[in-house]
Formats: sequence, C-alpha cells, structure tokens
Amino acid sequence: MRPLGTRRAGLVAGAATVAVLALAGCSAGQVAETALLDTPIGGVDSQTADGSVYIRNLQVEYPGLKGYKAGANAPLELSLYNQTDEEVTVSITSRAIEQSQVVSASQVGVVSGGAPAAGASSAPAAAESEHASEDPSAHASASASESASEVPSKAASAAPSVSPSASVSVAPAQFKIGAQGSVLFRPTDVAQLQVIGLSEELLPGASVNLVFEFSNNAESLELQAPVASPLTPGPREEGNTEEEH
Repeated sequence: MRPLGTRRAGLVAGAATVAVLALAGCSAGQVAETALLDTPIGGVDSQTADGSVYIRNLQVEYPGLKGYKAGANAPLELSLYNQTDEEVTVSITSRAIEQSQVVSASQVGVVSGGAPAAGASSAPAAAESEHASEDPSAHASASASESASEVPSKAASAAPSVSPSASVSVAPAQFKIGAQGSVLFRPTDVAQLQVIGLSEELLPGASVNLVFEFSNNAESLELQAPVASPLTPGPREEGNTEEEH
C-alpha cells in the first residue's frame, strides 16, 4: 500500500497537468477566433514580377443591386505605388476575354467635369502622402507626391469629349509616377478613373478585365477588377411570414 503522502502528491500533480492542458486548449481557441476577425479588403492586390510597381485595392465602385448597364461607365478605386528610384509610367486599358462574369470596356480614362458616373458613393476621399514606400502592403490611404487629381488635369484639355457637353472630358489612363511615389484614385475624386462603355451589364459578383503596362519594361499585368462589396447591408425584402401547414 502507498503511503498517504505519496498518493496526495500524485493527485496534486495530476490536477496541475489537467489545468495546463485546459489552459492550452483555451489559448488555441482564442488564437483561431482572432484570426477569423481579420477580414480581407475586397479589392485586388498585385505587383509586377520584378516588384517595381504595386497595385493595391483595385475594384469597381459598388452601384447597388441593379449594377451597371451595358454601355455605362463605372468608377474605379485604385492605388499605384512606384517602388523604384526612377519615374515609371503606368498605362491602363481593357480587353475582352472569354470568362464567365468578366466584362470589358471600350476605354479606360480619367473623366473630369460634369456629373459623376451613376452609383458614386459618399465615402470620404483618401488622404495624401509623399511616399509609396511607407506601407503599400497595408493598403495605405495616402496619396502620391503627385496626386491623382493633378495627373489627369495636364492632359484633360486635349482629350476628346465623352459626351456632347463641353464640360465633360476624358484623359487617357496613363500616369507618370515619380520615384518612390504613388497615385491614388477614389470614386469621390473630382477627376474619376473610370471604365467607359461597358461591353455588358456589370453586376455585383462580376468584374471588369484590365491590362496594366509599364514603361520600365516590367511584364504587363492582366487583372480583373471586382465590383466592391456594399459598406452596409442591403434592405431586406419582406416575404410571406405565415407558416404553411
């Protein structure tokens, strides 16, 4: 028979082991729940193969459940970051591809003046900063040393009109980004970056195909810009609440 002291010591040690295992299990559960709370941003992130230019939060402004009609224009949200010590020009176009729920546009440009495209939100515009290298991987809300609204204004006067109104003009989607600089576009900008003349209707859940080309000989990128998610839940439809028997 074991002495009484030995048995008590064994019970204490066993209880301590159970407590440690229980705490470890709780800790693991907390880590998993925290990871679930880290929700991703809806826009597309990419970069050139050589890492010279970063593309962040590329998406089409949410237009509501009805989406954009064929032939309409749609504002884009986009951040471009030059990670080099040389100026880089980025050109954006659109081309058709045979892929479900992916549409194209006849043109990509910066629209200045006149009424904004349908579906423009009232979200606050992004702030500005001087350097893209500060934190592009975290979807920096900072703008370029040369702001997006300043870049298109240089060519807007010589651009063709997109409507009979002389107050509305479009400049090509070509942007010179200074060394370690950035250019940001938001749907609330006075000069909006837009896809113009959609080939088909663009509904939530679909995307528009875009081609990015770079003056520093970096390989071009072909990306699909999705329609952004709504900032608030849509209205619920009232159905028949009576139970069927």
